[in-house]
Amino acid sequence: MEIPNDLHYTIEHEWVRMKNNRATIGITDFAQGQLGDVVFVELPAEGTELTKGSPFGVVESVKTVSDIYAPVTAKVVKVNKDLESQPELVNSDPYGQGWMIEIEFLNSNPEQNLLSAAQYIEQCKDQE
Repeated sequence: MEIPNDLHYTIEHEWVRMKNNRATIGITDFAQGQLGDVVFVELPAEGTELTKGSPFGVVESVKTVSDIYAPVTAKVVKVNKDLESQPELVNSDPYGQGWMIEIEFLNSNPEQNLLSAAQYIEQCKDQE
């Protein structure tokens, strides 16, 4: 299980790569492993405003369908359109080509309530 140290994480298994007032979001290696083979990803339209903790998309796998939750209050500025035709990128490269959305923060403290890599590893140990 890969958990990069330079990212932030949520208890719902999303990762957040912050850069200035924007961030890229996807689901973690742990999450994609639990889901199994991803066959469909539904993401919001660019311009959509997200509320922290609310679902913003859906990942469908051969095992189940799962919501993806907004880790922060933000506006969607870019969507990974490659996932429409290649949803398996979530499995093969969750922290790279399998990214889901890029957002622009709408609050001044986006790191609040996000987990560090060490905290996320501890959470995953409890769920294995």
